[in-house]
Amino acid sequence: MSEKEPLEELERIEIELLLEALYRYYGVDFRNYVLPTIRRRIWYRIRAERLKTISGLQEKVLHDRLIFKRLTSDFSINVTELFRDPSFFKAFRHTIIPELRDYPLIRIWHAGCSTGEEAYSMAILLHEEGLLEKTRIYATDMNEAVVEEAKLGSFPLERLKQYAHNYKLSGGKGSIEDYLSYANEYAKLSSFLGEKITFAQHNLAVDESFNEFHVIICRNVMIYFNSQLQNRVHGLFYESLSPSGFLGLGHKESMTFTSFTDCYKEMEPNEKLYRKIK
Repeated sequence: MSEKEPLEELERIEIELLLEALYRYYGVDFRNYVLPTIRRRIWYRIRAERLKTISGLQEKVLHDRLIFKRLTSDFSINVTELFRDPSFFKAFRHTIIPELRDYPLIRIWHAGCSTGEEAYSMAILLHEEGLLEKTRIYATDMNEAVVEEAKLGSFPLERLKQYAHNYKLSGGKGSIEDYLSYANEYAKLSSFLGEKITFAQHNLAVDESFNEFHVIICRNVMIYFNSQLQNRVHGLFYESLSPSGFLGLGHKESMTFTSFTDCYKEMEPNEKLYRKIK
């Protein structure tokens, strides 16, 4: 056995103990996240706190709630944009919207919403299609801080050019600026959009279903989960979807190899849009 192998084994044990401690003491569950991603973020926090070992970080986390919050914030992947992956929203507009028109009430869940841009994008799309008034969007994330930021509905002006480009590519019917006001280098989204969105904290790893939805969007979240946790989340979504409901995943995500492959029909294979059939 090389000298390096025992160190790698010790590191793996320390990571498992840290994640188990977080689960037992705080009730947050990162035990089934992809190991390389978790490892990188643990070592980032170790360096930021000027510590030397994972065990040292565990001691600090268990006795200092502020460090716990910083670590779990590091675990939260917050990458989003208005109309991120415009082709997804274009496909949703053309394929799913016609199916929703006759619904008397529409409930949509954006799971893993980060700072909320994609939930606001959906609100804009629904407004342009005349469906927003009868829709309630629920946008959730495990990270309390980003949920609070999402409620503000604002973003730095430096992102406006990219967001405007995304909007046009998504099939937007006007201008993104129709939905914005400006102050202090920030753009703020129109308040009528936020009135149709409920932002809340929800952890896909441990929390249960909280409503029945006609549409669930969860994009580029499960790529950070191992197969066990992916299957758990797919079960949660299946339970939460109404009969004939729609599920939207990220480009790198798939129903393949889950226990629910046969429960859905592909609506837009290239955009990972599915309809529940069982």
